[in-house]
Amino acid sequence: MIWRFAGREIDLTSRGVILGIVNVTPDSFSNDGLSGDTKSAVLHGLKLLEEGADILDIGGESTRPGAQPVSEEEELQRVIPVIEGLRAETDAPLSIDTSKASVAKAALAAGADIVNDVTALGDPSMGEVVATADAGVILMHMQGTPAVMQDAPSYGDVVEEVAKFLSERRAAALACGVPSDAIILDPGLGFGKTVAHNLAILRGIPALCALGSPLLIGHSRKSFLGKIAGGTDLPGFDARLLPGVAITALARQLGAMLFRVHNPAPHGTALRTAESVITGEAFA
Repeated sequence: MIWRFAGREIDLTSRGVILGIVNVTPDSFSNDGLSGDTKSAVLHGLKLLEEGADILDIGGESTRPGAQPVSEEEELQRVIPVIEGLRAETDAPLSIDTSKASVAKAALAAGADIVNDVTALGDPSMGEVVATADAGVILMHMQGTPAVMQDAPSYGDVVEEVAKFLSERRAAALACGVPSDAIILDPGLGFGKTVAHNLAILRGIPALCALGSPLLIGHSRKSFLGKIAGGTDLPGFDARLLPGVAITALARQLGAMLFRVHNPAPHGTALRTAESVITGEAFA
């Protein structure tokens, strides 16, 4: 399977892809926000590439549980200088993590190649922006909004409901003129889901992969990792690294091909290890 966007091609047939997270916010849940410091954000992005990230995902609006939206002007001020700075330093694909079509349009003009939309084209203009720019797009499932999504998540069958939503949003993107091979789907771990919901989604990866687009998993540093690893939410994000790395390997074996993470090196090692077992070949 080939992911095609912005004149680029990424072969997802047998080799998974790492998206390195560049949070340009003051209130990131993982305490790695770099808002107001363009130079540090650019250097951080370049460091992630050195550590093995294939793509950089730049976001200027926190979507942590309880987060409040920011204005279009504030989001633009945060992300555009970082995208321009990174584009001047690297040819690596850049993704803009936004739900606003206006921000996506400006970011694509500034050098981004992909739109990572946690609302899956919730902005009615987003599909047209993506299609016009020949951009890649990541469509994510979220129950509710970041401000309230973790208050009381509820599903009948979480895998079935997430699959239905993603299938519908994929169809919406196609209707806007987005090519099928430009679309990636993300089940939205931690976005309106309990620990049990997250685990069910991970077990349901094969069903989600059958929807027709490659699957991205965004599990890095999320609180459920500490809870499943030790029975309680262990302190510190380092405690979530090893279970997160384990899930990268397991999710790849189940069929996921893209992984959005804070620490590319260990997740990359897990990814290549899993792929060596799957294919019987060594991956350099």
